[in-house]
Amino acid sequence: MAGRPRVLIVLASGLLLAVTGCTPNEPKPEPDVIVNLLQEDWQHTPGVTPAGDGLQIGATGRRIVEQDGGGGQPNPPMNLVGTHLVVEGDFSFSASFRDVTADASWTIYDSPPVIADEFRIEPAGLRLTLQGDDLEIAVFDGSPQPVVTDPQPAHDEHVTVQDPEAEISVRRSAQTLEIASGGATLTSLPLGGVFRSGKLWLGLFSDGGTFQVSSLTATAPEGMQLNIGEPAVTQTERSTDGLQAMAARIRPDFKIGAAVALGPLASDADYARELVGNFGAVTPENAMKPQFLSPQQGVYTFEEADAILAIAESKGMAVHGHTIAFTEAMPRWMQELPTSSEPERRASAQALLDYVTTVVKHFKGRLASVDVVNEPFDVDQGTSFQQNIWYRVFGPGYPAVVSKAVHDVDPDVKQFVNENGADVPGRRQDALLKLALNTNALGGHIYGVGLQAHIYDLQTDAISAEHLEVTLNRFEDAGLHVRISENDVSDDEGLDAQAEQYATVLATCLRSPACVSYTTWGVDDRYNWWIDDGGRRQQGHDFLFDGGQPKPAYHAMKRALGG
Repeated sequence: MAGRPRVLIVLASGLLLAVTGCTPNEPKPEPDVIVNLLQEDWQHTPGVTPAGDGLQIGATGRRIVEQDGGGGQPNPPMNLVGTHLVVEGDFSFSASFRDVTADASWTIYDSPPVIADEFRIEPAGLRLTLQGDDLEIAVFDGSPQPVVTDPQPAHDEHVTVQDPEAEISVRRSAQTLEIASGGATLTSLPLGGVFRSGKLWLGLFSDGGTFQVSSLTATAPEGMQLNIGEPAVTQTERSTDGLQAMAARIRPDFKIGAAVALGPLASDADYARELVGNFGAVTPENAMKPQFLSPQQGVYTFEEADAILAIAESKGMAVHGHTIAFTEAMPRWMQELPTSSEPERRASAQALLDYVTTVVKHFKGRLASVDVVNEPFDVDQGTSFQQNIWYRVFGPGYPAVVSKAVHDVDPDVKQFVNENGADVPGRRQDALLKLALNTNALGGHIYGVGLQAHIYDLQTDAISAEHLEVTLNRFEDAGLHVRISENDVSDDEGLDAQAEQYATVLATCLRSPACVSYTTWGVDDRYNWWIDDGGRRQQGHDFLFDGGQPKPAYHAMKRALGG
């Protein structure tokens, strides 16, 4: 769809008056503006493909599982980098669906959802779901949810439509939101205020089937503005005094990176400016994890990861892939592969290797490096393997199996094993070093290790320059390279202590030839969220920027780079 022209159709709403004898000097009303959204860009929206003059929508089954593999919050796709609309005041949409085999859903949101590791924050907006002659109308107001993983709309009702293939329209007029079908009003709600950002983001999806969109238009009434927006990242530029530019003056091959999400790259100008201006590499925070790439066995949704890679390539940024084998963020089909008998393990092994081959082949030549194994050891800072599906199918040698499979498809991508809690000398670090060396002894191709360097508590997790130097020297002596792969620092001890810890890790890494790159696990605190024990969301303050402004940690890192 990217190659199609963008179409703005101007309707001469005064034409009838002119035909019936209106004088030439009589002022004409300003025309309505209509955008034909079928002719816009949907190529990076999972489950959406062109179909003649319309769009074909298929179920993706995208869900976000919790850390223990349970749950499964729905994560329906949205058009993030293709087409969104910029509006001034009132607007209306109309759409027609046909050949609905199960259900057809259409969302109009005020902003993109925030996607975190284990949950999704539902934005304000409207979701319509057609199933037979039943139309569900759900309005979200963007307020904090009692349970983040189970968002409840501010208004939810079911109405019956006379003709499921009739045009469905949505009209916002000041504080009123009106839904109609076939020209007949179904409901009128005092909830037009949920749209307050001046931008509109669209999604089309099905939970369990397919459908076609035969028409989809947006209209602004006379005198109102309606424009096609572009991703916020489009107009950003690399900064000559950003972190990456400063690091390159010291070590030209050294990369400073950040974990990124597509939503804020597309919608938040501050976030996009902070990222592109300061960083020379990106790690997709979630978009390349198994549950995002293959929500159903044999079904692949590469679109959002591809969009991140395309942005990185356009800005001259390297990409680190995250991740292949991982205990968390696995889709249900992968978690539930059978392993009770040898024939079952053989079949499951083939399914896992098919996944590895498909993913690596798709991204071949576009990744500088990749985590072939992420967090292999238990979550209690021990040294035993997590008993995940990779372990149950292949045994303790599974990292070598995955490494060889990756190398067979892409021998040029640098492979890493990524782990937390191994940043300072100790049993966990010993285990990581042993795993990397044993993997290579078994025929693997591990280039190095990723030390995550998460500092959740400066009292217990702080990393000193001395300990990090010993660690880097140790891996270098073993012939391995190191990435500081997910550094973030709590501000519980104050912003100055946070800044000092950030600068210490970066400066120590930069001094060591074994440390090939540094990545921080986020950009702006605006998108730093976690769930407390009661299921409510809480905001973290662990990153270098907050609300578009640099924090003391950012300035400390610049000083560490000679600024």
